[in-house]
Amino acid sequence: MAAQATPQRGLHNRNPVAENNRNRPVAQGDSLQEKVHLKRELGLFSAVSLIVGVMIGSGIFVSPSMALQEAGSVGFCLIIWATCGAISLLGALCFAELGLLVPRSGAEYVYLQEAFGGLHKFWGPLPSFLCSWVYVAVLRPAEVAVIIMAFAEYVCQPLEMYIGHIEEGSKGVAKKYIALLALGLLTYVNLMSVKLFVRVQNVFTVSKLMACLIVVISGIYVLCEGYTDNIAAGFQGSNFSPQNVALAFYYALWPFDGWSTVTTVTEEVKKPEANILRSVVIAVPMVTAIYFMMNVAYMSVLSIPEMTSSPAVAVTLADRTLGPVKFLIPLGVALSTFGCALSIQFSVTRLCYVAAREGHMLQALSYIHTRRLTPAPAVLLQGLLTLVFVVVGDIASLIDFVSFLIWIFYGLAMAALLVMRKTKQDDLRLYKVPLLFPVFIIFVSLFLCLVPIITDPSPRYFVALVLIGLGVAVYVPLVFYRLRPRWMENFSYVIQVLMEVVPAEEPAVDRI
Repeated sequence: MAAQATPQRGLHNRNPVAENNRNRPVAQGDSLQEKVHLKRELGLFSAVSLIVGVMIGSGIFVSPSMALQEAGSVGFCLIIWATCGAISLLGALCFAELGLLVPRSGAEYVYLQEAFGGLHKFWGPLPSFLCSWVYVAVLRPAEVAVIIMAFAEYVCQPLEMYIGHIEEGSKGVAKKYIALLALGLLTYVNLMSVKLFVRVQNVFTVSKLMACLIVVISGIYVLCEGYTDNIAAGFQGSNFSPQNVALAFYYALWPFDGWSTVTTVTEEVKKPEANILRSVVIAVPMVTAIYFMMNVAYMSVLSIPEMTSSPAVAVTLADRTLGPVKFLIPLGVALSTFGCALSIQFSVTRLCYVAAREGHMLQALSYIHTRRLTPAPAVLLQGLLTLVFVVVGDIASLIDFVSFLIWIFYGLAMAALLVMRKTKQDDLRLYKVPLLFPVFIIFVSLFLCLVPIITDPSPRYFVALVLIGLGVAVYVPLVFYRLRPRWMENFSYVIQVLMEVVPAEEPAVDRI
């Protein structure tokens, strides 16, 4: 039986000398092999910018209407948004402890592998593999595809007076081409260098914060003018049923997703022992305050029926308050979506790269470009997968079907933290959260994952089960039994030659 001989070894217990002898780069010398690795290019400002860049996408400009519809009242909805910010901060603080305890890129994937990988030959590495499978193969590229399609939509919106006469089919094709151009641009940025990504991301983060500020100032202006009837409705009409509450939290937490981003790129953060925690403490409360004030602005300008019937509540607010400069909001949303897609692709390529180093993805995906020092094959894979989803088209429903899996992996990461409190109790901890924090996040994840399924047992959740089943079908032969078809070796060789990539300085063993 060809089961894994050493699948349960820890992430830090490798034999790099033996692995280097097995994985010599094509036409490269030993000195080059020793220098090729990801560089620490993200300072504190860039780390904060990365978290904010992922968290603030199109969600806060769209989803407040859905959260309000489920909450039923202005007061209850604002409490939900504030609570979601607190939940996100608690989860981010837990991830900060995990990131300092296991100082490797990959976030929940690495933590699951570190905590459970050595507990059982078969079941131990399975959670981390499924995490990488769901994130890399489907969820993140599909999410980027939806975001850049939203980018194309908002880019065209200010031009509607000039293109309104064009047939809807032709406009749809044009928007898809714009999305593909945006995908090519963000993939190019992530391929070229981390420094270029940092510069571009910082610009887009500042731009999206300006768009959020415009919304907030519009709401404050309306309140100062004395229009307080909408916000004064308070808790009238609140929905407290478990299903409504779960869905309201679900829609409100979606724009907060991204608080774990900095731990996905730990190996590229300068002074991670200080900047990981600092970036979390700065970014998450800042985003929470922005989201809360933007919701106050929406609810001040628009009534509940107007909000719940609006497909893009920020644009409706702009039509009502900004007059001739209302195009600033669609433009701001476009910039926000592009920056968000750029950051999501950046982070998921690092997860893909780390998973490949640990043997859970194709070996070629663990290679780094010899000059640019970026995980070029992983970036290219994400670009191609996103391209497929853009061409396929209607995939927003797919994200709804499987996005609750994100909170399953968040909950498992909290369980990993509890496990490592025992298995690594003697390790030096620069930072430690109260035990109540991860336990609370586990209960939140169970609530968000189970209540919608129990209250609305729709067949649509079957999509997520199929996705997990496909992951197990890949895991058994290629990871557990380590079957290596000949084409995999040929593929790795071709990728090395064509893309000028080589194994990283600290390669993993037992690769696919």
